[in-house]
Amino acid sequence: MDATVARMWGRDTSSRHGPRPSLDVPGIVAAAIAIADADGLAGVRMSSVASALGVAPMSLYRYVGNKDELLILMADAAVPDPPVFEGGWRDYLTVWTRANRDFLIARPWQLELTRRTPPTGPRTLLWLDRALAALAGTGLPAQAGIAIATTLTGYAAQQASLAAALAPQEGLEGPADYGAMLGQVLDPAIYPALSAAVAGGAFGAHPDWIDDADFLLGLDLILRGVESIAKEFTAG
Repeated sequence: MDATVARMWGRDTSSRHGPRPSLDVPGIVAAAIAIADADGLAGVRMSSVASALGVAPMSLYRYVGNKDELLILMADAAVPDPPVFEGGWRDYLTVWTRANRDFLIARPWQLELTRRTPPTGPRTLLWLDRALAALAGTGLPAQAGIAIATTLTGYAAQQASLAAALAPQEGLEGPADYGAMLGQVLDPAIYPALSAAVAGGAFGAHPDWIDDADFLLGLDLILRGVESIAKEFTAG
C-alpha cells in the first residue's frame, strides 16, 4: 500500500525508534489546514507548519514524507461529512452537490488541491459511497453511478470556482459589476448573443445568482439526464 494512502487511513505501521513521539499525523495535518485557512496554500510550508507546532522542520519528516504528501493528507482531512441520505435519489443528490460546492467555497484553497489529489482518502470516498447508495435506487449499474458522481463533483467544483472568481474584489463587487464590465468591452457585432444576454440582465444583481437560480438550473440539467438514462436502462 502506498505510504500516503496508508497514513490517510491510519494504517501507517512504520516503526519509529526513540522516545515517545510528541507529534502525530492528524495533528500535523490540522496545523497545516489552519495555516491554509488563514493564509492560503502559499502559506503552507514544512517550516511554517513546524513553527506552528513548536518543533524543528526536520521533526515533521518522521511523519510526513514531504510537502506534496502533506497537501494530499490535507485535501482529504478538510472534507466534512457528507449529508445524511434522506428522501429520493434526486433530492439527495441536489443536497449532496450543494454541500460539495459549499465546503469548497468555504475553503477556496481546496479547489486547487481537488484538481491534483487523487480521491483515495476515507473522507473523500465517503462522499462517493453516499452518492452511489442514493443512485442505487435508479437501477443503474455501479459504473454509471461512479460516472454520475464524478460529473456532479466536477459541477460542484466549477460552481465553487465561479463563486470564488466573482466574489467581491477590487473593481468587481459581484455579478452585477461583472455584467457591467462586459457591457463596456463586448462588441455586439462580434458577440451578438452574449451582448444581448448582458443587456437583458443575465448577470443581474439578485443575490441568488450563484446560490440558487443558476446553480439549480445547471444541476437540474444534469439530474434530468440521469433520470432519462435510468428510464432507458430499466426499460431496456
